[in-house]
Amino acid sequence: MNAAAGIPADEARFGLYLVLTDPRVGYEACAAAAVQAGVRYLQLRMKGTPRAGIVAVARTLQSITTGTATRFIVNDDPSITAEVGADGVHLGQTDAPIDAVRARYPELRIIGLSTHNADQAARAVRLAPAYIGVGPVFATPTKAAPDPVLGCAEAGRIIRASAVPAVAIGGIDAATLPAVLAGGAVNFAVVRAVCGAASPLDAIRRLQDIWEAYQGG
Repeated sequence: MNAAAGIPADEARFGLYLVLTDPRVGYEACAAAAVQAGVRYLQLRMKGTPRAGIVAVARTLQSITTGTATRFIVNDDPSITAEVGADGVHLGQTDAPIDAVRARYPELRIIGLSTHNADQAARAVRLAPAYIGVGPVFATPTKAAPDPVLGCAEAGRIIRASAVPAVAIGGIDAATLPAVLAGGAVNFAVVRAVCGAASPLDAIRRLQDIWEAYQGG
């Protein structure tokens, strides 16, 4: 394992990366569905929520994922990640620098970085994160100030050029996923496609089935 990256090479093709934001069935039930389905990465993203509220939910999700194949990631805040014992943190372009986070929280095994264009991705890769997010692939309402849409072709080019695992994100659902995978993505993140579902388990399995078909399995 690359100590800086935190993801073994043989686990770089993990498919679905689930971001939890205001799930219809609640955070606990949605996280339990992710664990049941074997989702490898589960990120908690609660923008605008007071820290105490995030910590409370994070503790619950940490307890659900502990001892399972699902790795629990907290969005933006490495202090919460360390406090609850999560597996890692996901940092945006305006969050704390990755080197500063590593120095302050050496126990964090996984640090991911958001990127929104080829230049950002190239710079991010040089910092040796566990993975990079690449997007938005499509327009999405989940960000208050969204970055320019990349499209499948450009996202695919960025992903293929990345020396670390890359996760396509932004507007991806069961209808758009085939085009994302055909464009070159190996791993992909969803928010609304699962969080908005009455049955998150069914939604997850549908996405996994599509992904498996593109892996030849």
